[in-house]
Amino acid sequence: MEAFKSWIDQVAVVIITKNAAVTLKKTLVALKDFPEVVIYDNGSTDETEVIAKSFSNVRFFQGAFLGFGPTKNYAVSFAERDWILSLDADEAPTPSLIEELAAFRPFSPLQVGRLTRENFFFGKKLSRGGWGDDHLVRLFNRTKHAFSDSQVHESIVTHPDTLMVYLKSAIWHNAVYDLSQILQKIDRYSDLHAKSSTKTYPVLIIVLKAIFAFLQSYIFKLGFLEGWRGLLVAVSNSNSVFFKYFKTWVRKNVSVDADREAL
Repeated sequence: MEAFKSWIDQVAVVIITKNAAVTLKKTLVALKDFPEVVIYDNGSTDETEVIAKSFSNVRFFQGAFLGFGPTKNYAVSFAERDWILSLDADEAPTPSLIEELAAFRPFSPLQVGRLTRENFFFGKKLSRGGWGDDHLVRLFNRTKHAFSDSQVHESIVTHPDTLMVYLKSAIWHNAVYDLSQILQKIDRYSDLHAKSSTKTYPVLIIVLKAIFAFLQSYIFKLGFLEGWRGLLVAVSNSNSVFFKYFKTWVRKNVSVDADREAL
């Protein structure tokens, strides 16, 4: 493992958190061989800070949430190293990914590493209903690459000079382990979308979009083959579409002050 450690001395793992105590310990245990793990916390009220500070390789910071893209870029600024492995607090590298990183030797800061994320829903890996494996750029050099400024669905911005490296191994994503998470994510993501988007649709179109989102996930993408998990995924996808567009419509068409005066 000595060759592996000599390379990861150049890598900082960066994670943003908010009330991540349920999953964070498993993530940090998987990252024990990395010399620098930066956690940027956005106001946790659970044991996130206590867990983070119990690991000697973690550097813990706190600050405001600026939207996912800007927040992740700000978190990266706290790292002491230029090579960044970006993870979420409910993700962990597989042992095979750590072995693959042991052999990874970047020859240019223009290289980025694209890897697979395997998504788990109540402890089961899903492959249908729109919840198959994701393929994401998560390893990059911050001198040449950064996250987009998107409030939601942020990603590493690539350009014509980017050199894409496809890693064979995966990270595990413990995406949903409690029903309340689904409701919280729908509320949070729809709020961010409504605040950052000016595009609206008529109410009927919004309803039709929500219905199509359910059918697409449950029927066309074979979510029904995943049993009750597939049904939950389809319902959450439908609700996510409905509320992100309906909140935008309300912000544009409904005057809150006028409604308060009417009361």
